[in-house]
Amino acid sequence: MANGVSKAKNLLISEDVLAAIKAVRKLGVKVYLKKQTCRVHGVGVDGYKYKKGLIIDAQNSGTLGRLITGLLVDSPFPIKIVGDKSLSRRDFKRIAKPLKKFGAKLKLNNNYNLPLTITGSQNLKPIKYSENKGSAQVKSSIIFAGAKTNGKSIIKSKKSRDHTERLFKYLKLPLKLKRKKNFDLIEINKVKKIKPLNYKIPSDLSSCAFFIALTVLTKKSKLTIKNVNINSTRKGMLTILKKMGVKINFYNKKNYKGELISDIFIKSPRNIKSIKCPPNLNSGAIDEFLVIFLIAAKAKGVSFFKGLEELDKKESPRLKWGSKILKSMGVKIVSTKNSIRIYGNPKLEINKEIIIKNYLKDHRVFMTCVIAALSFGGNWKIFDPQSIQTSFPNFLRILKDIGAKIN
Repeated sequence: MANGVSKAKNLLISEDVLAAIKAVRKLGVKVYLKKQTCRVHGVGVDGYKYKKGLIIDAQNSGTLGRLITGLLVDSPFPIKIVGDKSLSRRDFKRIAKPLKKFGAKLKLNNNYNLPLTITGSQNLKPIKYSENKGSAQVKSSIIFAGAKTNGKSIIKSKKSRDHTERLFKYLKLPLKLKRKKNFDLIEINKVKKIKPLNYKIPSDLSSCAFFIALTVLTKKSKLTIKNVNINSTRKGMLTILKKMGVKINFYNKKNYKGELISDIFIKSPRNIKSIKCPPNLNSGAIDEFLVIFLIAAKAKGVSFFKGLEELDKKESPRLKWGSKILKSMGVKIVSTKNSIRIYGNPKLEINKEIIIKNYLKDHRVFMTCVIAALSFGGNWKIFDPQSIQTSFPNFLRILKDIGAKIN
């Protein structure tokens, strides 16, 4: 959407990111990738080249599938969005509903999921919309659509990750944000021009989460992670772990282009405390709950998590998989469709074979099981290791570098 060349350094070379590059190239945008540096030759807000019969493959990425659909609200031709088996079962009705209000036409498979076909409108109308699921992807899709629409669009949004709003504010685009106690009020007007951006991408807390969990679950362990984005809307895991007695310190804090960056120090506690997790922390830890469950399994006492229905809207039904993994480990749990009660055992050790398969190749299920095996023992056979290519290709290599034995 910018005018001119933007550059990103320290780019994660994963399947999700490569799928995003392919997608914007299909819209007539030149993108050059060399090692971990990416140059995007922006064509402006209205400069996309829409071709007839265009198909965009979002592969496994819900972020790509939902955000790029918001950018296509003014396409003069039908554009088809497809995805892999996992993405194709996820809810796209949640973006179709607001985008239709702008004036775009959307057709979904079973009125719910991918493949999706969008035909834009040349007469987009601003909208007022309440986003009540706490989905940053839905919110961002609406913001992108609003940026292409004359007039003021207003979003009343349940609290969720706010990277898009921060970036728009940093770039001085016409977005106003009012933070209320239980929701955010966002106003977005048509964007006329965007300056190119040079950005050194910080470390990702969702990727760090697995090594944080391994540290917490391993006696007398310490870990320092450099240059991590600790955005207040996504550090829920760290807040939860502090409540569970984990020592976490932040060093060298700085504001970088609208985001708070810091080094993080973690030290494993002598005893992990159980927690009755406040639901207001859920959205900031939504991708980390599987490893949080592992930590709760070793806590002293009973931990309780509720309001987790969004977990089952992810790449796989993660609440169900979290329950299944814990049960296979011999952990006592009681679960419902949106909650889980975990009876912790500080002396938990596994001395049996555990087989994990048919989990829709959800990268976080795979990585969580690897951390469980390293932390609690047992002979684990985890299928589909290639699943990590979507988000963290170097995960196993890093573990091997610190001495983990993985076949």
